[in-house]
Amino acid sequence: MAQDFYKILEVEKNATEADIKKAYRRLARKHHPDVNPNDPQAEKKFKDISEAYQTLSDPKKRQEYDMYGPGGFQGGQGFPPGGGGYEYQQGGFDFGGGGGGFGDIFETLFGGGRGGAASHFRRPARGEDIHLSLAVSFDEAFKGVEKDISFQGFDSCGACGGSGSAPGSAAGPCPACGGSGQTKIGRGMFNISQPCRACGGSGVTSGPACGKCGGSGSVPAIKRMSVKIQAGVDNGSKIRIPGKGRPGAAGQPAGDLYIITQVSSHRLFERKGNNLHVEIPVTVVEAALGSLLEVPTPEGKASIKIPEGTETGKTFRLRGKGFPSLQNKGRGDLYVKIKTATPRNLSKADRELLRKFAESHPENPRAALYAGL
Repeated sequence: MAQDFYKILEVEKNATEADIKKAYRRLARKHHPDVNPNDPQAEKKFKDISEAYQTLSDPKKRQEYDMYGPGGFQGGQGFPPGGGGYEYQQGGFDFGGGGGGFGDIFETLFGGGRGGAASHFRRPARGEDIHLSLAVSFDEAFKGVEKDISFQGFDSCGACGGSGSAPGSAAGPCPACGGSGQTKIGRGMFNISQPCRACGGSGVTSGPACGKCGGSGSVPAIKRMSVKIQAGVDNGSKIRIPGKGRPGAAGQPAGDLYIITQVSSHRLFERKGNNLHVEIPVTVVEAALGSLLEVPTPEGKASIKIPEGTETGKTFRLRGKGFPSLQNKGRGDLYVKIKTATPRNLSKADRELLRKFAESHPENPRAALYAGL
């Protein structure tokens, strides 16, 4: 039974071109096989949506479809057997056994380029990003710091000027795409353009590869620079420095440098997000009678007052004494946990005083444990 393309795209028959395009984008994203790996019907739904859009987005085909209806329309041959020249892979959509993944197919289908089909799909061969791990002390992460670093990076190849082509070789139109930078994949109604693999979408071939850089356009080099580490970084925080990665092929933009911070621990403070935790020992007398205590903070000492009868494990909060926020949203808090220190090396007189104290305070703190047994 012939399918109703308007129902497939969930639009009315008087829908505008913009309505059809909007509906197609929404449904294609929703039913794309990569988004629905466990749905055996996803591939068929995606084909039906694409076929409907190919017809209704073309004014001539749409006029013929409206005239003859779903049963009489012969504007295309449908999808060819065997999937129409494309195959699905786990985690990626690949035309003809190669190409990019999920992001590539959506850029091809929905990309926002201007100035015609070639510029619509063409994407520069941007250089690779470089990822660098950087050790940062607890105090440096708290206050912020500027650090001088050196790392294995890349320079543009001096022999070929970054083109990747052997010196003196002449560039010319790519024979695979005729200089357009695009190749078409599929048959019948499902034809999609993608960047030419032979030239990377540039439309030109650059001749033999440069012997010094192997055609990459860049060579290894030790790079040195000063990096500002913002206060508040944590383990795994990323600092992006645009354009400091590997140079792009044939003069295309360089990649970025990503610095991933590894913050060391502190002997006193335990960090949890922007909050800090510290354990403070107190004497039995201080806990029993209450006391004004000095406690450490990353910026020096602060004071807290604990009430009489404070039990071990009791936690007090000092607002704003924790780590600064990377988003400039103030600071975390410092949580002070009390730990009662048991006295040791008691004299005979001390023991006698404690026995008399116990006699005058016969309460059993474990009594509640046995209630109902």
